Amino acid sequence: MYITKKFIPIIVLGLSLSFLLPANTDKTYPNKIKQRLFENTNSPELVVDISEQRLYLVQNKLILKSYPISSSKFGEGSIENSFKTPLGMHQIKEKIGEDVEENTIFISRVDTQKKADIIKNTFDSDNDFVTSRILWLDGMEEGKNKGQGIDSYDRYIYIHGTQEEGLIGTKASHGCIRMFNNDVIELFKQVQEGTNVLIKA
Repeated sequence: MYITKKFIPIIVLGLSLSFLLPANTDKTYPNKIKQRLFENTNSPELVVDISEQRLYLVQNKLILKSYPISSSKFGEGSIENSFKTPLGMHQIKEKIGEDVEENTIFISRVDTQKKADIIKNTFDSDNDFVTSRILWLDGMEEGKNKGQGIDSYDRYIYIHGTQEEGLIGTKASHGCIRMFNNDVIELFKQVQEGTNVLIKA
């Protein structure tokens, strides 16, 4: 069963992660989480699953919340100027936009104090506005998403709100992870600078 656009709180008491994953999830997914991201930590962490176009907020190997997202319409990769979404381990390097109004447009991470007109249908506009909140990601894997020509931080890879909300759930971004504006505002409150983020295909 798929989770709808709005997140549904999940009761996790006594349940393993495998019971909480959507039915179409690869059976190796819980093992990947255990081995690569969530071992020996009590802190909330994030998994972006591109195959599902969803972001999972996870703690102690249990899914707390799930949000629909949009990754790059150009596919996955780390090459500079490719406009692709990088894979692998990341951390939130900077949080930007606390307390700004929902749908506020950022340009070069600066609050313009202007609001975007939110597009609710599937129209792909010429704009790629960054709205509401920014979680700026830093790659953690040398040669994959960190280093000259492939560096996620230098490529300005964010988790952020978008004016093209009608495209959420499809590959539509220019490399970043887009979210509904109310969802990214909520997520912003749940994570910290240094929070781990795994982006997987």
